Amino acid sequence: MIEEYQEYEEFDDEVEYYAVRPNKSQIKRDIAVLFDLGEELVGLSTAQLSALELPEELHKAVIGTVGMPPKGARKRQLKFICGLLRKLDVEPILEKLARIKNQSAHAAREHHKVERWRDRLISEGQDALTELIDEYPQTDRQLLRQLMRSAQKEAAEARPPKSSRELYRYLKELFEAESE
Repeated sequence: MIEEYQEYEEFDDEVEYYAVRPNKSQIKRDIAVLFDLGEELVGLSTAQLSALELPEELHKAVIGTVGMPPKGARKRQLKFICGLLRKLDVEPILEKLARIKNQSAHAAREHHKVERWRDRLISEGQDALTELIDEYPQTDRQLLRQLMRSAQKEAAEARPPKSSRELYRYLKELFEAESE
């Protein structure tokens, strides 16, 4: 029995090397992420796409996909975009895309802020106006009161909200001037 053990011991010096192949499941997950990125790129506007500064071939492929119906040709085009993305370093694209999304979220927050103030001014009247003037002292009080009265009158008479829109525009300009 000791002799058998020694035979196995002689083979311990030999090292066997195995080819390390990529994990197939991980490759599929990576491709799915790139496919989703491609779909996200297709959903962007032309101005946002040009801000990303994509390579020319990828940019043309994304622009070409925009008008396609969600059928086979679009899926093939998205697979082509995914293949182009696999050849690139997508980190800079992801960073720029995150900045674009953040700007969109910021714009939405600002829009909601202006809408809330407009609605408060129309519904609450003088109390909301006093609070707004306290926060933004450079406000044109006379114009703001005039727009508020007109918007309240339009709402009471169920007319189109022309003054309400003007009030929104004024508040938006006021908040933008304050943020700068």
